[in-house]
Amino acid sequence: MTQQDQEAAPSRRGGRFRMPSRQGASAGAAAPVAAAATGTTGGRAHAVPASTSRGIRQITAPITRSIEQVADQTEGVWRPVAGLVRWISPLGWTILALGVVCWAVGARWGWTELLMVAAAALLLFVVCFVLALGRTKVRILAEVDPRRVVVGEPATGRILVTNEARTPMLPILVELPVGLSAARFVLPALTPGSEHEELFVVPTSRRGVIQVGPATTVQGDPLGLMRRTLTWTERTELFVHPRTVALESLGAGLLRDLEGSTTEDVSMSDLAFHALREYQPGDDRRYIHWRSSAKAGKLLVRQFLDTRRSHVTVIVDPDPEQYRSGHGRTGRSDRDVERDVMAANAPTAIQADVETAISVGSSIMVRVMLDEQDATIVCGTQKVTKSVPQVGLDAMSRVEPGPVDLFTTSLDAVELAPDTSTCFLVTGPHRPFVELQRAAGQFPPEVTRVIVVIDPMADHGIRHGGGLVILTLSALEDLRTLLVSGVAR
Repeated sequence: MTQQDQEAAPSRRGGRFRMPSRQGASAGAAAPVAAAATGTTGGRAHAVPASTSRGIRQITAPITRSIEQVADQTEGVWRPVAGLVRWISPLGWTILALGVVCWAVGARWGWTELLMVAAAALLLFVVCFVLALGRTKVRILAEVDPRRVVVGEPATGRILVTNEARTPMLPILVELPVGLSAARFVLPALTPGSEHEELFVVPTSRRGVIQVGPATTVQGDPLGLMRRTLTWTERTELFVHPRTVALESLGAGLLRDLEGSTTEDVSMSDLAFHALREYQPGDDRRYIHWRSSAKAGKLLVRQFLDTRRSHVTVIVDPDPEQYRSGHGRTGRSDRDVERDVMAANAPTAIQADVETAISVGSSIMVRVMLDEQDATIVCGTQKVTKSVPQVGLDAMSRVEPGPVDLFTTSLDAVELAPDTSTCFLVTGPHRPFVELQRAAGQFPPEVTRVIVVIDPMADHGIRHGGGLVILTLSALEDLRTLLVSGVAR
């Protein structure tokens, strides 16, 4: 038995318990902690990764702070140097490395040929660097007209470069990113104050938002060892709106308030006066026209026309899996999808029905807004309510096809438009009917709920079921006929 154990054990003589010393207590308490930290298993110690990483951070933290302090103090020196280093292209670094290596090897072994190669490479590097020097002073105007087009409509732009320097400007390269590609223009030499204009065409074969700009000038050498890029303009957005079709008025909606559109329905209480008729038992006496009754010798009451206020909500399903041209639930193989993509040279072959659905929703939204009624449209992350057609179409241009939770989308629509009178839900044939009922069921029972199914392989028609009006649409051009037959009232 050790000395500490003897001190901790009760004395046999006095039968009293002696407390261990502080040194022994601290050592005993530290033993389990040390054992837990080292993770002893079977007599072998294993270091805990958390403790190791914490120790590394404690060691490297002062070094990192010191480096940051030195970088802040010397920022005025290294930042200009870093700007010059960014001019060097990969080819320039290759030539510089070749010159340094040939110089070192030639000087070490006395190879005259390598020294000549090193001198030529280094001299070429210096000459190209000098050509990249100089201050470019120009004014560049890049614009696109019009800023909003429909899919397929032409959109052109122009770039105007003016030399504002007092000296002639050598030919330079101007780059203008247009979507995923870039337009490149080689400007001729410009005298002070002269201008040069270039025109370009923006492809608008797909719906979306095309980023145009910023315009940059590329100054360097003919060999491409140096590439000095300067930005001169801001980025401009070109909105390519979805196709829409002209529709008839969708009707007046529900009896929400008295500030809506006049209908053909006769009412005994409203704002739009229609005619006088003879009093009948049960009529409200407040609407008796006493002056006309005195002249006619009998009681006459006023008749009115109902005024109704519509708030149409449109929900568009942007999930390609739910449409006929989608991939996954349709049973199409990867090879078939790849063939369609290669045939169209774009992913629009897979998303064709999604684009039709977006066009259907946009057409309904534009028609409602032109009728000066309230409209709300929800498609993916894009939500617009009580706005103008231009804002709504801009939002639809930003829609990116992808999976969505239709139930959550309908909840968002109800929150945006609690006074909805008519709800349109545009989706594909693969969306389960139970999900459609659940999504449409978030609206009050008095709301007219219309499901528009985009199916190019089915005949267009109208069905009723589960409290829903189901319109099957095979092409965008059939939307007008279906709405007049099944919805407009």
